[in-house]
Amino acid sequence: MLSFISAKEAAEKWNISQRRVAILCSENRIDGAMMVGNMWIIPSTAEKPVDKRTIRYEKQNVVQLKPFVKWVGGKSQLVNELEKMIPTDGERVLTKYVEPMVGGGALLFNVLSKFDFDKVYISDINAELINAYKAIKNDVDALISKLTEMQLLFLPMDENGRKYFYYTARDKFNNLELNENNSIEKAALFIFLNKTCFNGLYRVNRKGQFNVPMGAYKNPCICDEDNLRNVSNALQNVEIVCGDYSLSKCVIDEESFVYLDPPYRPISETSGFTSYNTDVFDDNEQIRLAQFINEINETGAKIVLSNSDPQNINEEDTFFEDLYKSYKINKVEANRMINSKSDGRGKIKELLICN
Repeated sequence: MLSFISAKEAAEKWNISQRRVAILCSENRIDGAMMVGNMWIIPSTAEKPVDKRTIRYEKQNVVQLKPFVKWVGGKSQLVNELEKMIPTDGERVLTKYVEPMVGGGALLFNVLSKFDFDKVYISDINAELINAYKAIKNDVDALISKLTEMQLLFLPMDENGRKYFYYTARDKFNNLELNENNSIEKAALFIFLNKTCFNGLYRVNRKGQFNVPMGAYKNPCICDEDNLRNVSNALQNVEIVCGDYSLSKCVIDEESFVYLDPPYRPISETSGFTSYNTDVFDDNEQIRLAQFINEINETGAKIVLSNSDPQNINEEDTFFEDLYKSYKINKVEANRMINSKSDGRGKIKELLICN
């Protein structure tokens, strides 16, 4: 005799939401499911349908995207490890990608290349960075025009000419107050400075002024037109917000994949780099972030956080183990790129913390 289970029981059995079970039933995706009164019942032998939105590399025409800026702490090295943490077939249904501290967007652009999420939300507290994202999304032609002009002027110059051009551009960037009328110009200056400054750093002083010196590049690619156009296309359905990561709470639910990449906790006196804006991301901020993660964990979202491993230097430093004792802490290898001294570069452990 055929037996049935409720939508709630099916949801628990398949590790998906009850609402998702109801949607699958209404789409005739579950054989033998039927409506009785105002509730769905499902044959106890029914198998969970494969949900296309969880299939890795679902996109047929994959366009490889890459970050349009160099970014300290960028996750290009860890993308493969991070991608493994996005649930795939048979695990759970995720319809949203949320990255509230997007930075250079290494994982974001990997996701936009390979996955079809119904909703993508990104944010960052750095207003200039977010302005660049919006400029690429909304008027990439005007941005490319300005970047091309700067590239054609800058590249043929000798070292003295380049220095004059760079520091003039830096002064203009710092003196130009961002508004709707100059958003494209500021975005172009932001990208130009990023491509030509020392190590691609974004650092500001206490007055909020960008103060990184010029780098020593022979032939920097200031305008990568093809990538900018591909990124623009990919961002068309992305919600882009300037503000604190806590603003993302309103969009996070049980069907969200949330990735947080805060400024890393320094593992030595020389490696500390948290001045992406005028506010320093110290241990108190790390604790506030952990409290936020605890809050969104209650929604049922899949959460991944990256940070430095202080035990690279001090094996007795259990700051993150104590802070995230109820989470899984994975250690992965990465190359340190922030320290300009040759003996300060090399493989270190970083943390990927997930629920």
